[in-house]
Amino acid sequence: MVQRIYALTIAVLLISGAATQRKLGAQQTWLGVISDSMCRADHGGGEIDPKECTQKCVKNGDQYVLVTERGAKILPIANQDFGTLFENAGDTVRVTGELSDGAIVISKIELSR
Repeated sequence: MVQRIYALTIAVLLISGAATQRKLGAQQTWLGVISDSMCRADHGGGEIDPKECTQKCVKNGDQYVLVTERGAKILPIANQDFGTLFENAGDTVRVTGELSDGAIVISKIELSR
């Protein structure tokens, strides 16, 4: 009986540990547009170039965000100083990173084709 309880306890710990490991630090990939926290998915209804608008807004103090699902979901970006954010502003990209406290910590950005 004691051995069964011991084995069951070990199994529960292993399963819960694996679930926690997947949530914390797991690399994920998102497809979306690099935008800014003010305009989000709308840069003047198409009259303004999204790249120029995003770059200007970020220079004025707004934060980079990733707009996914055609504007339905806006994900904050944790590491605002990531190397290629400025160049990829307004572009559709594939972002790889970890989700931490609701924000993406980017490890890689690739232009989507």
